[in-house]
Amino acid sequence: MSAVTTASTRAAIEAATVRLRDAGVEAARVDAEWLMAGLLGVGRAVLAANLDHELTPTLAARYDAAVTRRERREPLQHVLGWEEFCGLRFTVTADVLVPRPETETLVEWALSLLPPPGGIRRLAIDVGTGSGCIACALAAARPDLEVVAVDASPAAVQIARRNVSALELGGRVTVREGDLLSGLGRLRADMVVANPPYLPAAALAGLAPEVAAHDPLVALDGGADGLSVIRRLIAETPGWLTAGGALVLETAGGDQVPESAALMRAAGFSNIATRRDLVGVERFIAGFLPSTEDGGG
Repeated sequence: MSAVTTASTRAAIEAATVRLRDAGVEAARVDAEWLMAGLLGVGRAVLAANLDHELTPTLAARYDAAVTRRERREPLQHVLGWEEFCGLRFTVTADVLVPRPETETLVEWALSLLPPPGGIRRLAIDVGTGSGCIACALAAARPDLEVVAVDASPAAVQIARRNVSALELGGRVTVREGDLLSGLGRLRADMVVANPPYLPAAALAGLAPEVAAHDPLVALDGGADGLSVIRRLIAETPGWLTAGGALVLETAGGDQVPESAALMRAAGFSNIATRRDLVGVERFIAGFLPSTEDGGG
C-alpha cells in the first residue's frame, strides 16, 4: 500500500482513485474527491476548481490516512463523519445506520400523508430513529409538527440528540430511549413512521463490507423472514395513534409489502397504500386507523 505523497490535489486524488478501485470501491473517484473535499472543508464543486493547488505534507498525510480507512471498506460517511439527508447534515458513526437516499422518499410521502397545517400542533413518532434523520427531516419541513424519536440503543440516542441540537430542533424533537413504542406513556400521535430492521437474517452475510462490518446489526436484522420487528410494530401502533392516524413504514420490498398489508388489516388499519423507491421497487407502505367520522376512535 503506497502512501499519498503527491504534490498536487489532482495527483493525490488520482492516486487515491486507483487505490480505492483496486480495493473494490465502486465509486472510487467520487469517494476520493469527497475525502479530499472533506479535509479541505469545501464541496466537490469548489474542489474541482482547485485541483492544481499543492498539498502540504500535513494534509497529504491526513488524506493518506482517510484513503486508507476507505480502502479498508469503512463507509465514506464514517470517514467524513456525516451524511446529508433531505438537505440536512447528520453526524453518523458506527452506532447508527447511515441514512439512505431511498429513505428520503419515506419522509416525503409521510409529509404528504400528515394532516395539512391549520393552527393545530401535530405529533409524529419516529421509531428506531438511529441518527435522528427521519425525525429531524419531518420537523424541519413542518414547523407545526412535534416529533418524538425513540431508539433502543443508548448510543444511537446520544447521536440523535446531538443531531437534533446541531439542527436547532430541540424545541420540537425529543429523543427517548425505548423498545419500539413501549415507555411512551399516553402519547397519541397523528403518525408513526419507521425505517425498521427488515433484512432476513440469512441475507446479512451477503451484504457489502461497508454495511455488514460497519452498520449496527440491530438496525439491519429483521429475524428469519425480515418481519420480526415490523410485525411487533404494526401490532403495537394502534394504541399510540389518534383516530385517523397513519402508520408509514419502509420495508425490504417484495413479499414483505403484501405481508405487511395483511398485518395492517388484521391490526385494524384501512386505506392501505404503497409507494415505490427511487429505482422502482415497491418498498413503502402506509395504513390509517378509522377516523371518528368512520366510526373509529
